[in-house]
Amino acid sequence: MPAGQDRSSKPHPAPGLPRRRVLRTGAGVVAGAATLPLLDACAATTSDGVGADGRVTIEMWHGQNEIGAKAIEALAADFNRSQSRIRVNASGGGVVADAMLQKVTAALAAGAFPDIAYIFGSDLASIARSPKVVDLTGVMHDGDPPWNGFWPSVREAVTLHGKVRAAPSLLDSLAVACNTKLFQRAGIPLPKPGWTWLEFVATAKKLTDAGHGVFGTAWPGAGDEDTVWRLWPMVWDLGGDVIAPDGKSIGFADAGKRALETVAQLVADKSVYIDPKPGSEQMYQVFTSGRMGMVITGPWQLPNIVESKLPYDVVPMPTYSGKPLTISGPDTWTVFDNGKARSRAAVEFVRWLIAPAQDVRWDIGGGSLPLSRQTEAESAWQRHSADTVGLPVFTKALETARVRPIHPAYPQISQATGEAVVSVLLGRASPAKAVRRCADKADAALLIPR
Repeated sequence: MPAGQDRSSKPHPAPGLPRRRVLRTGAGVVAGAATLPLLDACAATTSDGVGADGRVTIEMWHGQNEIGAKAIEALAADFNRSQSRIRVNASGGGVVADAMLQKVTAALAAGAFPDIAYIFGSDLASIARSPKVVDLTGVMHDGDPPWNGFWPSVREAVTLHGKVRAAPSLLDSLAVACNTKLFQRAGIPLPKPGWTWLEFVATAKKLTDAGHGVFGTAWPGAGDEDTVWRLWPMVWDLGGDVIAPDGKSIGFADAGKRALETVAQLVADKSVYIDPKPGSEQMYQVFTSGRMGMVITGPWQLPNIVESKLPYDVVPMPTYSGKPLTISGPDTWTVFDNGKARSRAAVEFVRWLIAPAQDVRWDIGGGSLPLSRQTEAESAWQRHSADTVGLPVFTKALETARVRPIHPAYPQISQATGEAVVSVLLGRASPAKAVRRCADKADAALLIPR
């Protein structure tokens, strides 16, 4: 993801953060759904963190590696230098973000947990069942930037049952990266905003050149969340939803079938590269090697594309209706109650971290999109965006982005949906049959009392 201390420069090639979408199905946390009044719960069994000099020490598990770790640890060091009341010990927590849920779950069970942890937005509903998760409603609603300054997808991603259960950390969206050289060779103009899935399928077919090993597009085929979350904008645009309004069944029985028919057409046209491995690295390698016309991706992939020197541009996601719509996957800084002093200190640090002056540094260094319109207006972000081809498209997409539901059954829904998508990609089931099988498994998960 884009990195570098000089934020006016073009993005430097750097290893990206681990793909944040991989869900661990069936992961549970300590039972207990009651939320905590902000900072008023009883102290945990761990130290209150107050030193002899009155300074409070808190632990942060950020789960980042390489460039992301350097960015967040530099921010924590700046915070420590800026005042003498709080010291933040920021570390990866011994794991990368993909394994943070299991690490925190075990720490909660053992009674020795961090004050702040990087939790995937898709895992928040599970982790928030612990009574040790601090309720941030008052803090976030009265903070800086103002609550309404955050993108709608950000606000939705951290809100559960009307309560703000975490602060936002990292934000992205999906759009389509295009190999402009292949488009020119095929005599095809670049797509424009408002293009449709029918046009996407036709364009992928025209770009495909089997004789030269060129694919029109790609789709992750591991059955993980990277396979799944690309389908949700299609479902939403067709009038469906992940979960039905009654909460007892999936909300995409019809829309899912129609969306998978689009996927099936790509397969029938032999225009789609199917990446069988988690992480989708192979399909991105095919794209950056110049053998793929289009790939649905997020801003995290831009540094690798720039490094490859591939001529490219980015266009919005296609839709069925012609109206703009995409998906965003915000992740969170979740605060845990280790006693009043440490909780207050953790909240203060998180508030400082997501303020525009710090958020813009993390966005550029850690590969995020701006959490708020206030951050977007920062001059450093404006320079960075102007110097990075395609980045403004991802940011613009946040205006119409939606997020997956914060629901404890989502991992099971995702797993069933991933199996459905893969069965269509591999020609093992028709879209109708795939959705029926998905519904059987996902509906059963939704009926489990939680």
